[in-house]
Parts: sequence; structure tokens; C-alpha cells
Amino acid sequence: MQRTIIRISPDEPTCQLFTGHIGCGKSTELQRLKTELELAGFHVVYFESSQDLDMADIDISDILLSVARQVSASLEGISIKLKPGYFTNLFKEVGDFLQSPIELSGQAELSLGIAKITAKTKDSTQMRNQLRQYLEPRTNSILQAINEEILEKAVEQLKLRGQKGLVVIVDNLDRVDMRPLASGRSQPEYLFIDRGEQLRRLKCHLVYTIPLTLIFSNEYETLKNRLGGGIAPKVLPMVLVRQRDGTDYEPGMSLVRQLVLARAFPEVPLNERFFLITELFDHSQTLDRICRVSGGHIRNLLGLLYSCLQRQDPPFSRDCLEAVIKDYRDDLLLAIDESQWELLFEVVQQQKVKGESDYQSLLRSMYLFEYRDPLGRWFGISPALAETEKVLAWQKNK
Repeated sequence: MQRTIIRISPDEPTCQLFTGHIGCGKSTELQRLKTELELAGFHVVYFESSQDLDMADIDISDILLSVARQVSASLEGISIKLKPGYFTNLFKEVGDFLQSPIELSGQAELSLGIAKITAKTKDSTQMRNQLRQYLEPRTNSILQAINEEILEKAVEQLKLRGQKGLVVIVDNLDRVDMRPLASGRSQPEYLFIDRGEQLRRLKCHLVYTIPLTLIFSNEYETLKNRLGGGIAPKVLPMVLVRQRDGTDYEPGMSLVRQLVLARAFPEVPLNERFFLITELFDHSQTLDRICRVSGGHIRNLLGLLYSCLQRQDPPFSRDCLEAVIKDYRDDLLLAIDESQWELLFEVVQQQKVKGESDYQSLLRSMYLFEYRDPLGRWFGISPALAETEKVLAWQKNK
């Protein structure tokens, strides 16, 4: 993504899509991308959309206004003041329409005006729906105003200061709820496929996170063309800690070990941390055990560590870790029905998934993990589930 912006198309807007399992490290990678782009001379606006928006109830206007607010606030922070005439009128019209005036002083900042609209509708579904009904026919006008009065002027001012341009990174849109809409479409399908063309029309470099399940949708090509402009989404897989035959993949295991030790001993130099393993675990094999059972999923790994900490002080014993793993496994087992087991067994055998919604639910529920190796993409069952009696019995009778 960095190369696309810096080398391939620094002066023309780009729209890139990024996805992966929730908790697999996307935000960390996006923060790193932000740092790299800033070092290359770009002004980067990174924000977590879940802080602004209700993930269970989002429309296109919500995302556009959120981008406008975040960009405006970021520019105001570096003394680039924008005076968008369209939005001044829009605030007044919205206040009149909602019969709830939006009070702004003459010198009020644009970001404050948008924030006041958001605040008025955030806790009222009725008012939010009224606002959307008002804004929907004006979507193209709002897009044009964001481009002409905010983004294009921002890029112009930034370049006068010697910067390369503007990048907006919208994180956490992968958390958009899968709920079905009245049209029969899911909320992500509506936002990213049906309205994707509008989301990519913002005139700056864009990076959107999207739900992983859209990668397996029958409309994947439509998504790629409408929102991605023909470019496939980048997928962040799990850290590859195991090979297709189930044996350890040592380079990946080494990375996950380093992550655990870096969390525990952040001030200790990398090459000295391995001497401290026994301060954290009773044995190096216990460290390897937690790395394996995490499946290379970073949030799972940290969750297991935290659960150990809730039970005892370090060094964590193998018995403590096994008790934590059992609780984690039991929680996973509670929600799996017989039809899902059949799908899981099929994946274990074939190491691939189809696009149907049943498989998408297995990915969302973290029963399946995605990996990449030199041969390409493959899928494996959660290591915790792989140890259940049901899976072991199936493998024995297979």
C-alpha cells in the first residue's frame, strides 16, 4: 500500500482496501503505514471509524461526514483553516429540518459543525433516520463539496508547505455489522459494493478496512472494481505458525515468541529477552504451547496471556496455561452446531473455503484461520478446536 501511494501514484488519488480477521494486527500495520507515509512527506489522517459511528447502523453519508470531520480537525490542528460555504448552508438547513438549530459562532471550525450534527443524532435512531432521509438525495453534492472545499484545498495547502499530499486511513470499518437491511442486502454489501463507487470518489489517497467476509462474496469482483478501482483488497493473514501438514513453521513461531517477550519485557534488548523466558513461563515449551494454540492470531494470543495473568503471577505454569486453553476451547464449542461441524471437517480436509455464507460465518466466529505460504492461501481450523474429541475422533475414522 505504501508503494502504491509513494511510488506509483503520488499525485493522483488512490483507493486501497485492507482486510483480515478482527484482532490479527491490522491496526498495528496501518499505524506503521501512517508512520512510513509521514516520513515520506505525506500528511496522514488516521482514525478509528468505530469512535464516530455506530457499527450496527451506518449509511454512506455517515462515512463521508466522518471523513470530512476528521480531515478538517487534523488540518485545523496544523493551522490550515478551511471556510467551506456549502457546509455552512448545510448546517443551517439540517438544523431547520431537524427542528433543532445547530449553533455555531462566525469563526466556528468545520469539524465542530459536523461534530454537532453527529452528536444530535448519535443517541436517537429516529433523528438519525430523519437526517439520512434529508442527506441521501444530496449525497453527490456533499461529495462534491468535500472534494472541492476540503480535500482539494487541503492538498493544495499541504503542497505549498512542501508536503507530498493527503492520505486518509479509515480503520475499523471491518467491524460493520452483518445485519440484513430491508432490501435483503447485508449492511457491508450495501456500503462497500452498492455504494462503493461513491466511497472511492473522495479526491485524496484512501485506505479503507473492509469486512473479511466480503472477500468470499459472490460479488467479490464487483467490490474490487467499484470500490477498489480494479485492485484486489490486501489481506493480512494470521502469522504463519504452522504448515499445511500441521507441523510448526519455525520463522513464524519465532516471531510470535518475540511478540510475547516484547510485551513482557519492552525495555530489554531483543537479543537478551530469550534469557528471560523462565521469568514469564515455567519452561520454554509452555511459551511454545501458547504460541501454537493462538494460531498466529495476535489478539487471541494476548487474550490467553491475560487469562493466565488473571489466574496467577508469572512465571506461568503449564497447568495454568492448560486450564486457560480449556476455558477458551469450551467457549468456542458452545456455539458450534452439527451443520457447522460438517463444514469444518470439509475445510480440514480441503484446506480451502467456498464463498457461501455458511463458510463466512465460520471465519467471523474465528473457527477458521487464514494463512499464506509460497503455494498461496490456505485455511485451517482453530488449533484449540483441532484438539477437541470430536475433531480427533473424526480424524481417526477418516
